[in-house]
Amino acid sequence: MEIKTKYTGIQTIEQEEIITFPNGIPGFLEERQFVVLPFAEGTPFHILQSIKTSNTAFIIVSPFLFFKDYEFEISDALVEQLCFQSKNDINVYSIVSVKEPFEMSTVNLCAPVLINPKQQLGKQVVLNNGNYKVRQPLLQTQLNGQEG
Repeated sequence: MEIKTKYTGIQTIEQEEIITFPNGIPGFLEERQFVVLPFAEGTPFHILQSIKTSNTAFIIVSPFLFFKDYEFEISDALVEQLCFQSKNDINVYSIVSVKEPFEMSTVNLCAPVLINPKQQLGKQVVLNNGNYKVRQPLLQTQLNGQEG
């Protein structure tokens, strides 16, 4: 099927690529089906694109690439809800707020997006962890923590 995207124009996707968010995403509860698309070749960034609304798209990245000590508990109820066979069977992303200049961009560490690619299920989870910020500077630790 073809979808119109916010950042990359018309894209052809397969049904197997569609991730269902049964409860939507906070602030976008009516948006329940998304696809993860590459943002640009050679970057760690992806796009979480609604298949329904072309302007509903989020730049996402694995928080572990920038924050080596990032961790949180996944409840047994969430494991069951997203049909994880284990707590390790998961893709974790954080939503990036891209700013100009890019060095001012932030990442939301308080509400990771969890995706089970095998079951095509996803959920954005709000953490109760005072150590993480909604607008954490993305590049704050990159120079010290990035692998070469």
